[in-house]
Amino acid sequence: MSRTLTIAVDGHSSTGKSTLARQLASRLDLAYVDSGAMYRAVALYGLREGCIVDQKVDAACLIARLDSIELRFGPEGIYLNGEAIEGSIRSMAVNEVVSEVSSISEVRRKLVEMQQKMGIHGGVVMDGRDIGTVVFPKADLKIYMTAHPQIRAQRRFEELKAKGKEVALEEIAKNLTDRDRQDMQRLDSPLLKADDALELDNSDLSMEQQLHWVLDKLSTD
Repeated sequence: MSRTLTIAVDGHSSTGKSTLARQLASRLDLAYVDSGAMYRAVALYGLREGCIVDQKVDAACLIARLDSIELRFGPEGIYLNGEAIEGSIRSMAVNEVVSEVSSISEVRRKLVEMQQKMGIHGGVVMDGRDIGTVVFPKADLKIYMTAHPQIRAQRRFEELKAKGKEVALEEIAKNLTDRDRQDMQRLDSPLLKADDALELDNSDLSMEQQLHWVLDKLSTD
């Protein structure tokens, strides 16, 4: 398998995009980039800087500070200005505002530029919302992931519970529904399936089964 492959994994929230992308990167010896973590990092920065208060995003405040944001990936996940923040970006406070933050055109332009530089030579698996449509429209393989809303909410609930975070299942389900709507309706780079993407509904698939599903597609391509 070529190490210059570019694989784009897009889809709805809590469909396991990051899990699949990591699996593929490991199996195929490619780099992995979690683009969603980058938008979460910007949202966290906005919360810390006072650009986001009571779930209200001050876009002008955030845009003015974009040049002060440095993002990179390392052994502990994503780093914001040198600080490992992987745990902090998975909070409900970030969940509630990340879609709005990601709808800001200036934020998207900055992060898309970063993402394209990370994958300029190929050899990367990247997951997100607009990877196959905007970031890497000529990716060698595009996967669009989906799953039943109730299953996605339950998965997210179990994930947070395992981390010791107490959040009601109903709150999670509403958050996922809101995020999907915002991501699909935003004017700049909305969440949608690329014309040449393969759709993967993993509602009834294990992690191992979904990995083999994609590997089978690659082997027959």
